[in-house]
Amino acid sequence: MTDFSDLMLDVVKVRRDFPILDRQVHDRPLVYLDNAATSQTPHQVITALDEVYRRYNANIHRGLHTLADEATEAFEKTRDTVRDFINAADRREIIFTRGTTEAINLVANAWGRSELKAGDEVLVSRLEHHSNIVPWQLLANQSGIVVKVIPIDERGVLDMDAYRDLFTSRTRLVAVNHISNACGTVNPVAELTRIAHEHDALIMIDGAQAAPHEPIDVQAIDADFYAFSGHKVYGPTGVGVLYGKAALLEAMPPWQGGGEMIDQVSFETPTTFAAIPHKFEAGTPAIAEVIALGRALEWVSDIGVSLISAWEQRLLSHATEELSRIDGLRILGTAPDKAAVISFVVDGAHAQDIGLLIDQLGVAIRTGHHCAQPLLSAFGVDATCRASFAAYNTPEEIDIFVESLDRVLGMLR
Repeated sequence: MTDFSDLMLDVVKVRRDFPILDRQVHDRPLVYLDNAATSQTPHQVITALDEVYRRYNANIHRGLHTLADEATEAFEKTRDTVRDFINAADRREIIFTRGTTEAINLVANAWGRSELKAGDEVLVSRLEHHSNIVPWQLLANQSGIVVKVIPIDERGVLDMDAYRDLFTSRTRLVAVNHISNACGTVNPVAELTRIAHEHDALIMIDGAQAAPHEPIDVQAIDADFYAFSGHKVYGPTGVGVLYGKAALLEAMPPWQGGGEMIDQVSFETPTTFAAIPHKFEAGTPAIAEVIALGRALEWVSDIGVSLISAWEQRLLSHATEELSRIDGLRILGTAPDKAAVISFVVDGAHAQDIGLLIDQLGVAIRTGHHCAQPLLSAFGVDATCRASFAAYNTPEEIDIFVESLDRVLGMLR
């Protein structure tokens, strides 16, 4: 049995911050283990959203009245909060997007279209979420660049020797996640970056799964681009962050046109654009969501992401130990450095059936391909069950999950 006694995280206190954890599903207490898809939201974030619409709902940056000033101040405060959360050198390097997907598409379209030409190469790992695969494939279809795949081994670990061998004089970018959403592998992003830079290539890191689980230091990593989503890190949906080195962002053309991102617009002379970050924030942003994202990151920082990570590692160890006792269950992704995600398949039982039946017992897990079809294909499956953990989960919930899974498998096999 995994020992939790030496950790200082007060999970009872943490859980009090999450109203949804008090509800029941099918007359049973909710056990929410779908955090890799979307984490739940503490009342501090819910209150922040409510306050915006009750007290200072207004468009930002261009207004002169009190509400506009207050909304702008709160919005820009989040930019500083994000800068501190990921240790960026400059607040101008923080761009607000709708999420990781839009952030990667921004890089593919703004940097990729202007910098890449036919025959240039982008290295993409087999561990990637579709959002860090498809934008590069679309660019390849349109401009003739070449997408090359970084292979993995049977544990779900990147083949670093193969990675080094993939580089040529035409390699311009590496696109890789910090943590795999499907199997939890933690990639050595600082080493991947160092190798990329040795070959004069840039790196785009998908940090959607890392933000809630790992301390992030983009300067220590030396990342060129880094992205994450609010709803994975206890914040609202529809908002995310792109970090980019200032020199790169300044050289990149805008991706979207409209209000806010301009300096001067004219029919007689060329339109000129705003300085970064506003050059990449066309139109009215998700103002309330950005403000609430700031509260979410403050909540994580107040607890301590390292403490959260240590707690989740104990949960992962306990769940792995208990699931391994189930006959016919196979865990996919056994990297030695792994985040709190377990994907598994069970002989004689389809993932979809398991997910539907275990929900009837109050347990929420994710089933399917997890937007990582190339990775699952490498494991020889087309769907898995996935349990993923957060700061508010408990060892008792894992026991309920495993007992419920045993009961469901008894019905299916």
